[in-house]
Amino acid sequence: MIRLFALISCSLFGIWCQQAQAQDSAISRLDSLTFLEQSAQKNVLLIDVRTKTEFKQGHLKGAKQVDFLKPEAFEAYFKKIDTLKPVYLYCRSGNRSLKAAKYLESVGFKEIYDLKGGYLAVPKQ
Repeated sequence: MIRLFALISCSLFGIWCQQAQAQDSAISRLDSLTFLEQSAQKNVLLIDVRTKTEFKQGHLKGAKQVDFLKPEAFEAYFKKIDTLKPVYLYCRSGNRSLKAAKYLESVGFKEIYDLKGGYLAVPKQ
């Protein structure tokens, strides 16, 4: 009985710790409508982390292309950016931009928004 209690207690504590860490994250994943609305505000940085070729095939208005697959250039670009400035990231499907968001969080950025589902999730007009 004591072992069962200890096991349950440890499991609940583990779940609580995971939730606490998730809440402390600087990264927020947004659906396309929320992302588009918020990224259109002034004083935000809208970054397309795809390649130049992908960017030329279509991108969000006002986006700056910074290729995540070129790590040296990507890191150099963000070294010049204030870590308190809100950053909105997107890629094709949401995988690269989430990796980019995790990198930015690791170097101290405080407010990072990632487009859930990437550019593919944006309604075509």
